[in-house]
Amino acid sequence: MAKPSVLVLNGPNLNLLGRREPAVYGHQTLADIDGLCREEGEALGLDVACAQSNYEGRLIELIHEAMGRHHGLVMNPGAYTHTSLAIMDAIRVVDLPLVEVHLSNVHAREAFRHKSFVSPVAMGVICGLGAQGYRFALQALAQHFAKGSSADGIGE
Repeated sequence: MAKPSVLVLNGPNLNLLGRREPAVYGHQTLADIDGLCREEGEALGLDVACAQSNYEGRLIELIHEAMGRHHGLVMNPGAYTHTSLAIMDAIRVVDLPLVEVHLSNVHAREAFRHKSFVSPVAMGVICGLGAQGYRFALQALAQHFAKGSSADGIGE
């Protein structure tokens, strides 16, 4: 059997990590996080692909394209967390296990950041742990797959 595959998706403005409000989001760049994810995936026996878009429609397309190609998703939807019913619906339709990740503790920030449209369709949420949250999300998916909960029938 091929290694389980995970798509790590990042939403708007995350391409500016390292320069964007480092006191909130840290000093690591998106390239650093992508590298961390690939390294952790390798250690866990996962194939990891990474993508980022500032456009809601492109993120939805990437979620749709994950169906039949990946076994699970890790997603930091950025500001779309709090606004996008369309992303929530896309996640629901593809029916892949998803872990929602946020670098900052959204619950310790402005009230509008406390509501997530993604959380109801996620198997778990990790926030406030910086880039390490991505590592923990991949570990959670690896454990999920090890329990035999992966999406069988993914083409090789």
